Amino acid sequence: MTAGNALRVRQYGRINARGVWTLAWRGLGRHLRMWVEGLGGPVVSNLLFLTVLVLARDATMGETWSGIDTASFVAPGLVAYAFCHTAFEVLAGHMVYDKLERMIQDLLAAPLTAAELLAGWVLGAMLCGLASGGAVLLAVLPFVDWPAFDPLRMLGFALLGSLLFALLGLLVGLWAHKWDHYAAVETLLLLPFGLLSGTFFLRQDLPSGLGDLLYANPVFHVIDGFRSGLLGRSDGDPLVSAGILIALILFMTLVAWRLVLRGWHLKP
Repeated sequence: MTAGNALRVRQYGRINARGVWTLAWRGLGRHLRMWVEGLGGPVVSNLLFLTVLVLARDATMGETWSGIDTASFVAPGLVAYAFCHTAFEVLAGHMVYDKLERMIQDLLAAPLTAAELLAGWVLGAMLCGLASGGAVLLAVLPFVDWPAFDPLRMLGFALLGSLLFALLGLLVGLWAHKWDHYAAVETLLLLPFGLLSGTFFLRQDLPSGLGDLLYANPVFHVIDGFRSGLLGRSDGDPLVSAGILIALILFMTLVAWRLVLRGWHLKP
């Protein structure tokens, strides 16, 4: 059975939930087996970011918002970017590795439809992203003072952000033929998105006209919404941010499903 035919098996009927969860836990297990890099790496790098940025900003500007110190402002952005970046990195990296090592053919031969493969891959990457983001959140807690705490809003934007970037990771993993392709996207797309997302500054800090460009950055909407669940304030409208993220997720899900259904760049 070819990869394309395997993806079209059982288009209708009962969903193979066990297969989806098995695929998801496979992705999470691969991530946690390298927990020093997968969890410890984001914790150490983000604590260093927090230390350097707090020292630099406090020395020049003091409080970001009235009553909000720099650490409390920056930390939510670091946590949010951690789960976004990890969700992307895990799925894109696993896809490229499995394709290069021809392991992807074993998954395509499994009794899973394209939608079930998509769900298993994305769910596993989301769990990895949330695990890394949770580790960073616990690490920064002793250094911050968050006046508001809305767990539903925090969880909602965490799920939206990790889902969006897991889908992006899947699309990049499907497209990439080698590690250079993956590295190019991470360096030229994901890194600028992260640095220019409002993690370290307010929209009002930017020159006139440039602040509006932030709205074109999906990471801004994830971080701003997640931050509003901790500080009770936001740089934009959380409802608008949630709507934009949901629209992007629906579009990328449709595109990813069609590509997986076709077996695009999955066939040997």
